[in-house]
Amino acid sequence: MYQLGFIGTGNMAGALVEAACKTVDPAAILLTNRTAAKAEVLAQRLGCQVTTSNSQVAQNAKWIFLGIKPQMMAGVLKEIAPVLAARKDRFILVSMAAGLRLETLAQMVGENYPILRIMPNTPAAIGEGMIFYTPNHQMTEEEVQDFCTILAAGGLLDRLPEPMLDSGTAVAGCGGAFCNLFLEALADGGVACGLPRQKALLYAAQMVIGTAKLMLETGKHPGALKDEVCSPAGSTIQGVRALERGGFRSATFEAVVAAYEKTKALGD
Repeated sequence: MYQLGFIGTGNMAGALVEAACKTVDPAAILLTNRTAAKAEVLAQRLGCQVTTSNSQVAQNAKWIFLGIKPQMMAGVLKEIAPVLAARKDRFILVSMAAGLRLETLAQMVGENYPILRIMPNTPAAIGEGMIFYTPNHQMTEEEVQDFCTILAAGGLLDRLPEPMLDSGTAVAGCGGAFCNLFLEALADGGVACGLPRQKALLYAAQMVIGTAKLMLETGKHPGALKDEVCSPAGSTIQGVRALERGGFRSATFEAVVAAYEKTKALGD
């Protein structure tokens, strides 16, 4: 019997495997993936076990993480449903599929098993993730706490009502891509001004890390922190002016809303 099993080891699920291996014996984690080589590489690097069978994970893991795209979930759950129905011991299904509600997942698998919906992001691999979670009524509070302990090394965990999961996904799940676009653009600007690319990337990344930590640790509103840097007739306020002229805030606002609407549509 394995403590954790992962069906699917893509970027998001792989980040959770990395985090889980810091609190759980890697030998107690079983991995499988549609492209077997991907699971094998991850297993060899971390010391996990690997299989080519979804059913083996479904039969032998207490926590069954479903690292599956929303459009593929129904097929995988139909495949493993007979295996799950035959089990006599308790297990928990953990879905990280965007948009698929707890009720929908229960309908797909055909039973009211304990199910936990989560939405992590890839920084969980280095302990700086943001992981939202929502349990169904079949889960106990002790099991919820066990989950938080298992993934404690992944970063910050926060319980959200299910209707808010899609909103959180748009900010913290999709937002990583938006932030990387911003980092790349900052570095490109630095290169245009004469910095070597690696130095420009380093300076941009450290600036984002420091700015985010400053906001979290001081509790100051980001607008107030922005004002602190914008001296009268200075360089920064002219840069802010250029961003406002280019619609920076509006574009970011619309990106989050677009991501939210797409995520919500995945569950319809």
